[in-house]
Amino acid sequence: MSDHKASQVLHVKGRVLVGPEDVRDELWVVDGRISYGRPAGADGAVTVTGWVLPGLVDAHCHVGLDHHGAVDAATSEKQALADREAGALLLRDAGSPADTRWIDDREDLPKIIRAGRHIARPRRYTRNYAHEIEPDELVAYVAQEARRGDGWVKLVGDWIDREVGDLTALWPREAVAAAIAEAHRLGARVTAHCFAEDSLRDLVEAGIDCVEHATGLTEDTIPLFAERGVAIVPTLINIATFPSLAAGGEAKFPRWSAHMRRLHERRYDTVRAAYDAGIPVFVGTDAGGVLAHGLVADEVAELVKAGIPALDALSATTWGARQWLGRPVLEEGAPADLVVYDEDPRADVRVLAAPRRVVLNGRVIG
Repeated sequence: MSDHKASQVLHVKGRVLVGPEDVRDELWVVDGRISYGRPAGADGAVTVTGWVLPGLVDAHCHVGLDHHGAVDAATSEKQALADREAGALLLRDAGSPADTRWIDDREDLPKIIRAGRHIARPRRYTRNYAHEIEPDELVAYVAQEARRGDGWVKLVGDWIDREVGDLTALWPREAVAAAIAEAHRLGARVTAHCFAEDSLRDLVEAGIDCVEHATGLTEDTIPLFAERGVAIVPTLINIATFPSLAAGGEAKFPRWSAHMRRLHERRYDTVRAAYDAGIPVFVGTDAGGVLAHGLVADEVAELVKAGIPALDALSATTWGARQWLGRPVLEEGAPADLVVYDEDPRADVRVLAAPRRVVLNGRVIG
């Protein structure tokens, strides 16, 4: 792996996709920042050529987490490096019990937007993942995680209820409405893990900003999401695991297993219906729980398989995703976080699986 100093001038040539239709022939990187004017020292610049995108976004992953809970710094580093090698240079960490603030001091690792730790009810989520609290504590814990995070808070909206034997909503509507209002007062947005149908209307009418997975969207709730501008992150490569999960729980929870299979069977139709209704859709892999990191290209391909046009699926991990998260693309003066490919990713999103070069904070990786 090569790594030049950020102070060195870098010349990126070819087709620079500043936006879906804004294509330029070149950009320069000086002191780790993008410039479209020829700088002093250009004659000695390192040159990189190809099709250029902003660093990809994985808007739902978990650095510092595996299926057992928090992991150590060395494992967290491996996770972040896997994302970097795949071209994912901006991560929205959608819940982790691990302290990963040390990553912010590493210019060779992706930038992370944290949502704090998951917030759930006792015995109503994966063990060792969440703060497990009762509804009367929800506002206080949302305020705590809003202050700890980077502008996001993560709720668990539904999970299996062992007494019912199926997915049910975790929070009374009044509690979640008060909690979301408190997050917004503190300047944070709120998202929620939701597989099933029942929790969605209450969460959206309470003012939630995003829903993860959203497999339970129906013709009744899709218009509500669209009207309120509530985004979804479908995590389709995670939803692909539903049949194996259902098989593992069928003996004990047959109703839940059947429900999970139904959600899986209509996953592509659900995502396409959401997109057609105008709901903002973004790319997220759910890496870090059970899935490996570095799968962002696979998730983009899944969105296309669901029927989302290739250019919009590409935007869901580049221009549109960065705008949604309040981060720059390939604009003048922005940090030089970009990925270079041999072919046009707009023509075939499968190109994303094979970056030629990754440039992070002006440093060429690989």
